[in-house]
Amino acid sequence: MLQKYDERNASIKVWIKDKLVAREDARISVFDSSVQGGDAVWEGMRVYKEGIFCLDRHLDRLEDSARAMAFVDVPSREFICDAIFKTLLANGMTHDCHIRLTLSRGEKVTSGMDPRLNIFGPVLIVLAEWKPPVYDNISGVKIITSSIRRNSPMNLDSKIHHNNLINNILAKIQANHAGADDALMLDNSGFIAEMNGTNIFIVKDGILITPQPDACLHGVTRALVLEIAKEQALAVQERNVSLTELYAADEAFGTGSMGELTPIVEVDGRLIYDRRQNKITSTLTSAFHSLAIQYCTPFKE
Repeated sequence: MLQKYDERNASIKVWIKDKLVAREDARISVFDSSVQGGDAVWEGMRVYKEGIFCLDRHLDRLEDSARAMAFVDVPSREFICDAIFKTLLANGMTHDCHIRLTLSRGEKVTSGMDPRLNIFGPVLIVLAEWKPPVYDNISGVKIITSSIRRNSPMNLDSKIHHNNLINNILAKIQANHAGADDALMLDNSGFIAEMNGTNIFIVKDGILITPQPDACLHGVTRALVLEIAKEQALAVQERNVSLTELYAADEAFGTGSMGELTPIVEVDGRLIYDRRQNKITSTLTSAFHSLAIQYCTPFKE
């Protein structure tokens, strides 16, 4: 499953630090912390015709991550929002778009790990592209279990939405070599954490089950699905989930800004036994799309 390149993205404008530049001029320094150590935080946000989906929730998480990483002189929310909307306006983007919002600790005066070398302040990057959901939400995806473990809080807390994604990339490489669409990552105890790019849910006997957000990202779409499920009086459990339970699930799906809700149809060569024709997955997907407008921040000029 490889994302398709959209020719319209050849001429996009990108926000770098405090201004818009042409794609070919969108560069950062070799001394930038994101280059030297993955020392940056980021958010992925989808743009619908009604506006930017869950903008405030994403910015809350960005700010929390930056605080946890002890960033200084973080741009104000007003500045970040202004940069986002100016970028969308410059590119004429009003729907079927995805924003990769990155905040790097910034440029260092000389190479090194010490954040005190970052004397120039953070660098904000707003990369908006024409990009529909990247997963096949009709046919679903096939996944394999990766040998790469998802980081736990004892190593690198997944509640920091950081740019150091080597674990996830290595897991994705394994999926690619196995001919699968994505990789399932377990935690250090062998329980399911998440997929390499999305959170995961299973359904068993009418109960919606998802791992606790200990070794997985506390996803914005994940949280919204849980809210929708509770509003619809579905039984919900957040707990440790074993691989065996996934193999025996009635339904399974992934959630994320890049793919919304995506059915999982096969795990490690085992077909998910769909005895209810993805009834709960379909119900939650329909509710997600119908409620999306309520969670969108309208465009500003």
